[in-house]
Amino acid sequence: MDFLTAPTTDLTYADVFLVPAKSEVISRMDVDISADDATGATIPLVAANMTAVTGRRMVETMARRGGLGILPQDVPLEVIEQVARWVKERHPVFETPLKVQPTDTVLDVLHLLGKRNHPAASVVAPDGTFAGIVRAQDCEGVDRFSAVASVLRQPALTFQADRFPSLQEAFVQMDSAGVSYAPVLSGTELVGVLTPTGALRSGMSAPALDGAGRLRLGAAVGINGDVAGRAAALVEYGADVLVVDTAHGHQQKMLDALAAVKALDLPVPVVAGNVVAAAGVRELVAAGADIIKVGVGPGAMCTTRMMTAVGRPQFSAVLDCAAAARDLGAHVWADGGVRYPRDVALALAAGASQVMIGSWFAGTVESPGDLVVDADGRQYKESFGMASSRAVQNRTRTEDAYTRARKAMFEEGISTSRMYLDPQRPSVEDLLDMITAGVRSSMSYAGAADLAQFRERAVVGVQSAAGYEEGRPVRQSW
Repeated sequence: MDFLTAPTTDLTYADVFLVPAKSEVISRMDVDISADDATGATIPLVAANMTAVTGRRMVETMARRGGLGILPQDVPLEVIEQVARWVKERHPVFETPLKVQPTDTVLDVLHLLGKRNHPAASVVAPDGTFAGIVRAQDCEGVDRFSAVASVLRQPALTFQADRFPSLQEAFVQMDSAGVSYAPVLSGTELVGVLTPTGALRSGMSAPALDGAGRLRLGAAVGINGDVAGRAAALVEYGADVLVVDTAHGHQQKMLDALAAVKALDLPVPVVAGNVVAAAGVRELVAAGADIIKVGVGPGAMCTTRMMTAVGRPQFSAVLDCAAAARDLGAHVWADGGVRYPRDVALALAAGASQVMIGSWFAGTVESPGDLVVDADGRQYKESFGMASSRAVQNRTRTEDAYTRARKAMFEEGISTSRMYLDPQRPSVEDLLDMITAGVRSSMSYAGAADLAQFRERAVVGVQSAAGYEEGRPVRQSW
């Protein structure tokens, strides 16, 4: 990556722009956006290991669309084992249906519909036989305590898994039938569902699969306690990527934790962080990290910079750390500070192999939080920082009252924030579509066929606040 003019200060994503270059890339779909860091991701996007962001639905959905989801370090091992087993059993193409029984109520259906970006729930009899579907409109004007059996209907189209057509043909059949939801059966057993948009997405991007053809997932471990024991258990349960995580990654406890993990000789990439300077990268790589997580303070839930003045503008942090990692044969993930697809493209141009996203993904139907409606009828989910009071209370739940109270004196981060769902893009899949479209276009403008060429060919300029504002769309006339 080159600058038009050498910068005189550290830079955020808003401070810079990409310059178009001569390109032989004919279409944005001709570019390869697969991560090149041995994680198996086919798109360079990671759902952050935050409790309000990544649970089993997020992990499953990210992997099916080619990305990665990292389960937080606060999740008990027994829960990780259950979630990992569940994710590994999901189909790489067919989506996991929302299921209800005929004796459930309409209210149960309404509560479930916000859990996935599906227009219907599937009805399954107690013996496992598929019985029908219930759409959102079938629940309108109906007593909410009515039995599902009274409102279920037969779908206009179903597919048999063993005779499943091509994704293109499946899309054509759904389009011709005018359906937005088609159950996939094995005999009379429900094995998944397909939507027209899901068929398009699966045809455009490959899922992130392990060597056995199962969906990939990542999991995090902190730097305290039995680090080696938890790391070994996470990999045994099915984690394909291990993230050793703490807010201040350039410290001795992190180096000790990495040494303990490296001694296990685990067969998965090890990510460690967070840091913002080349010196931290070099020490973490020497201690055993394959990928370094970069970012201190750019996240929407983080108050570190305002509380401590510690951190660094994210674009410059990624650029500096990526150069250091590249010299050592390692990689970096840009963690935090992205609010638009342009920011993701800039992070990749600066040298990141992937971009980790937190709060942006918290406001989606796949995040773990409950869907809440405000006084104006807008849907949102609550998000919180991982160094906030809310997160620390959960992390220290097994410690004595005095120790917990003392740690509470040093909390940072927002404990509750409303992440509103975009009515036009309520699913993380919608956001992935938008982000990857932007990244693909950025790469085609630079004449780059893959991420390695993008890093090499990108030319970046520095702009004023007025320059950034000039690039924003105008929603109404002035």
